Amino acid sequence: MNQDLSILHLVLNASVVVQLVMLLLVVISVSSWAAIFRKLFALKRVKSLNDEFEREFWSGTSLNDLFAAASKNARDSGPMERIFASGMREYQKLREKRIADAATLMDGARRAMRASLQREMDVVETNLSFLASVGSVSPYVGLFGTVWGIMHAFTGLASLQTVTLSTVAPGIAEALVATAIGLFAAIPAVVAYNQFARDIDRIAIRLETFIEEFSNILQRNVGVQSASGH
Repeated sequence: MNQDLSILHLVLNASVVVQLVMLLLVVISVSSWAAIFRKLFALKRVKSLNDEFEREFWSGTSLNDLFAAASKNARDSGPMERIFASGMREYQKLREKRIADAATLMDGARRAMRASLQREMDVVETNLSFLASVGSVSPYVGLFGTVWGIMHAFTGLASLQTVTLSTVAPGIAEALVATAIGLFAAIPAVVAYNQFARDIDRIAIRLETFIEEFSNILQRNVGVQSASGH
């Protein structure tokens, strides 16, 4: 309790510039924690929706039924389902134009799925750059507050005849609180950024693997339809 009061006392007695720096860092810290929790829940939802669709995809359900369900629930579907829908949509459009060339069909479907993958990854990576910025900039903002506070403290000591540790310590301690708050804002942001970056990489690899697996299925279907056509 005494430690909390002493820190509060240091903050309240700091110079105006240092107090503004501390306030800015507190706002940044709160914003970064909000971004962390939003991203955490968003990635969990993405993984859950991808798992659900992948189970359905490999359960033996026909591609047409999956496409109908994906088109109907486009707003509530996950990235993998939307990528699947993009590939199927382009594939069916080309088939409706009576394009029978396997290379053209597969190229169109793959390009559609790749474009959809890029859009999905842009959404998944939202707020990631903000966390990176908080992690890299916050310590320097806190350091600026510390340097300014120390300068202010020594300027105030210039008029004193005798300077002891008891007269220097409070001003320096007030300034160092800014660095502590900067680190408090930066460390969780850096840890969360690294964890989310790894999770997003896994999601991207999983989606790319699905694109290849689905492309192989479409390739076999093209071959079967071409053989039956002949």
